[in-house]
Amino acid sequence: MSHDDFNFEPIRGLPEALPEGEHILWQGRPSARRLAMEALSLPWIAGYFAVLALWRVGVSSTQLPLAQAVWHAVPFLVIGALCCAVLMGLAFVQSRATVYTLTNKRVAMRIGAALTMTLNLPYTQIGTASLEARKSGTGTIAFELMGDTRLSYVMTWPHVRPWFMARTQPALRCIPNAAEVAEIFAEAAEIRTAVPQVTRGAPAAIAAE
Repeated sequence: MSHDDFNFEPIRGLPEALPEGEHILWQGRPSARRLAMEALSLPWIAGYFAVLALWRVGVSSTQLPLAQAVWHAVPFLVIGALCCAVLMGLAFVQSRATVYTLTNKRVAMRIGAALTMTLNLPYTQIGTASLEARKSGTGTIAFELMGDTRLSYVMTWPHVRPWFMARTQPALRCIPNAAEVAEIFAEAAEIRTAVPQVTRGAPAAIAAE
């Protein structure tokens, strides 16, 4: 029997039902393969163990025939394969636990495999958005927040723009069809920010002559 770890959600990816007038435009999650490569540095880890294996063969070949020296690389290749498998597993778990949502009013990000949380980013609090797309179609959309809004880089990683730590930029990381999603976001944000926002404040003073 299949089991949904997030069956407590009234709507997939959201902690509560949408208020009246708000509706979902798009939902998605990161590509596990791209997340492993970009966020968890899978190619660099694999390359590191490959270099170690070549170095071990080179050193051993000075004292042994090459056919025997090659076997000295096996432990490094095995350990490297195990490390890469662990990284792919972590990326798969992160991808499965993540749901990105665009509504007509906000960006919602359910993130975290061990400690799950949902970020709500109203369009009116997003200053700019940047798209980094790849030829495969996957890409990352990062959001620069306005005002004094601060997010923890560590708590929101890997769903952030890499290396922007002073002003953490939450991001829809490694999503398929990133360019199309960026268009959906841009259109929804433009419509939303064009609507006047009414805020509650102190009544204006009336001056008497």
